[in-house]
Amino acid sequence: MSKDLSGRVALVTGASSGFGEAVALGLAKAGAKVALAARREDRLRDLAGRIEALGGEALVIVADFTKEAQAQRAVRETEETFGRVDILINNAGVMYLEPVATADLARWRSMLELNLLGLIAATQAALPGMTARKDGHIVNIASTAAHVANPMAAAYSATKFGVAGFSESLRKEVHKDNIRVTVISPGMAATELRDHIAVAAVQSAVNTSAEAMRQLTAEDVADAILYAVSRPPHVMINEILMRSTDQER
Repeated sequence: MSKDLSGRVALVTGASSGFGEAVALGLAKAGAKVALAARREDRLRDLAGRIEALGGEALVIVADFTKEAQAQRAVRETEETFGRVDILINNAGVMYLEPVATADLARWRSMLELNLLGLIAATQAALPGMTARKDGHIVNIASTAAHVANPMAAAYSATKFGVAGFSESLRKEVHKDNIRVTVISPGMAATELRDHIAVAAVQSAVNTSAEAMRQLTAEDVADAILYAVSRPPHVMINEILMRSTDQER
């Protein structure tokens, strides 16, 4: 299985930890130049240093993807530095789980802005260049929550169902321009995502469930992304739905 991405340019959002960090390293090892975008500059600088120590090229972009202008700026800075964006990994996201009846709507609004609207804004900014070159690949990170809606996850599932729906509509709009669209839907994974859960009882219950299984790792998900983006140009992997073998839902 070829993973030679030499000469390609990738922008990874949410690159400071978890799936984003792992896939940025994987892309760099495969030869891609990688722009690293997230809010935590110290972590991005550390990651960039590790990529450069491997002989790769990395660009640090501090951006908050709840802000449309900052999402668009991340694409623009990548294009200004590396000349283009060939691969956009829309990974930035949070998971706020809580009951609908007592939910903090400000928190949910922020999640909608990051998980869905920030993804859309970055995609929109990357499309003109991809369309002009008749080449590009957009990878959107969804979740098993885009397939199965569970209690306490109403808004989170709403964002991830939204990512899946947006991605399929986008695919139908851009495939004629040789732009590929892939959705990656991971299940329970050992990342910082559960740290965002603000309701202690819900966080405890989710952690207990996660700790009872062999969870996916960030590297597992990065491998799936690398598989999708390294296929021949005529092959589009539309979606990868992946769970731990131990996960039922």
